[in-house]
Amino acid sequence: MPQMRYAILQHAEQLEFVEMPSSHMYQLTALNQRLHKEIEKLTAEHVPHLPRVIAECDNLELIGSAHALTHGLTYLNGLEQAFASIQEKSYPLISLLTEIRALQAQLEQWYEEEYEV
Repeated sequence: MPQMRYAILQHAEQLEFVEMPSSHMYQLTALNQRLHKEIEKLTAEHVPHLPRVIAECDNLELIGSAHALTHGLTYLNGLEQAFASIQEKSYPLISLLTEIRALQAQLEQWYEEEYEV
C-alpha cells in the first residue's frame, strides 16, 4: 500500500482534509502558499475562496461524520476548475493554472503507475 500524507486546510471556521501521496504533499503545500501569495493580485470580480494548509500529518483518523476526507486529485480538479473560471484581465492567471495543472498531471501519472493492474 502506498504511503499517504494528509493536509489539514482551514477556511474561516471550516476544516478540510486532503489525502495525497507522501511524495507529492510538499507540492500541494507549496502550491497553496503560492496561490495565497498571488490571489491578492487578481482583479477579477469572482475570485475563489482558498483555504490555507495549516498542518500536514502522516496518519489521520476522522471521528464521526462531520468531516470527510478529500482525495488529492479530486481537490486539485476542483481547484483547477475554480481558477479556470476566473475572468482575469490584468494578472497573468495562466502561470497559476499551469502550476495547478502540472501537479494534477503528476498526480494522475502517480495513480496510474501505482494502481496498474
